[in-house]
Amino acid sequence: MILRHLAAIIPILAVATLGHASAQPTVTEEPIIFEANDGSTVDAFRGTMTVPENRADPDSRMIELAYIRFPSTDAGGDGDPIIYLSGGPGGSGIGTAERRRFPLFMAMRAWGDVIAFDQRGTGASNDMPECTSSVEIGFREVLSDAAVADRYREAAQECALFWDGEGIDLSGYTTRESVKDIDDLRQALGADQVTLWGISYGSHLALAALKDMEEGIGKVVLASVEGLDQTVKLPARTDAYFGRLQQAINSDPGAAAAFPDIAALMRRVHARLDAEPLKLALTIRGEEQAVVFQRMHMQQIASAMIADPENAAQLIGIYFMLDQGETGPLMQLLSYFMAGEETALSFRAMPLAMDVASGISADRLALVEEQAETSLLRDYLNFPMPQ
Repeated sequence: MILRHLAAIIPILAVATLGHASAQPTVTEEPIIFEANDGSTVDAFRGTMTVPENRADPDSRMIELAYIRFPSTDAGGDGDPIIYLSGGPGGSGIGTAERRRFPLFMAMRAWGDVIAFDQRGTGASNDMPECTSSVEIGFREVLSDAAVADRYREAAQECALFWDGEGIDLSGYTTRESVKDIDDLRQALGADQVTLWGISYGSHLALAALKDMEEGIGKVVLASVEGLDQTVKLPARTDAYFGRLQQAINSDPGAAAAFPDIAALMRRVHARLDAEPLKLALTIRGEEQAVVFQRMHMQQIASAMIADPENAAQLIGIYFMLDQGETGPLMQLLSYFMAGEETALSFRAMPLAMDVASGISADRLALVEEQAETSLLRDYLNFPMPQ
């Protein structure tokens, strides 16, 4: 599909419990000069720790977890280590420290050592190959939402077998196993307690840690909080976002006159795409290719773009132009999303397995399905969870 970075769903995955206690791991560190993407440098330590892939299996293979430790600037040096937990699941803590949050990592050192942690299966802690399935999504065919979900399930099952053949135990990639990794890291660093700093899925992981290792946590710092039963977001919350966007538009008379009802605008465009998908000719990698653009494609694009409020004007502009019958802005955007006429579905193991293991309760699933029937973006904010 258009959003190739999104994970898929596996119908059944065993959720590993904390299982057998493992021997306390040791940490190996080496001094480095850490360089951020903006060219900033700082003295730091690169560390690694080896843990079982699945602690419930006494014969589990061992995996290596990596982190970068930025020493505290506190002269007293008695603050708890601060462990950064990236979102996703699948984001790299080390990668986050390299990018625009680098100044924040540096500022946090005033309260203790700051550790950019690559969770199991992410960044420098990932030794698992990406899986490219044989299942393709054709951009020349009109597909229903159910048909797309079926193909993702088929591809995910194929990839589960691929990883099993590579000796990878997907049931070891759960939030509870990651909590144990955090506790092992705390002990290996010789800390009685740690501060957990998490965003999005990282907040989900931190909240799980509060359940399983409460005594080992002194403080938590959470942003974009995802609760333990919130892996799949409620479609009504997405509608509420567009309601707030309308309020912001209404605060400017000119904008309010141009966009008096963005929800109605979006619904008109979706209905038109359902009735008659757009047949477009896109130039991709220097070649002209035929594409059938459907309602679900627009909903997927919108779901991706609302992650950053700075994209709001561009998104509403695309809807406005489509409502006027103008496809130029959309085609410009699609040239970045679409890699070719046919796309083989591919997945990374950790995001796939983590989301499936976190899952969704029966009550919340029923609520999501009910809200999706009338929501502006249906359930595509979560796609392909919980399909």
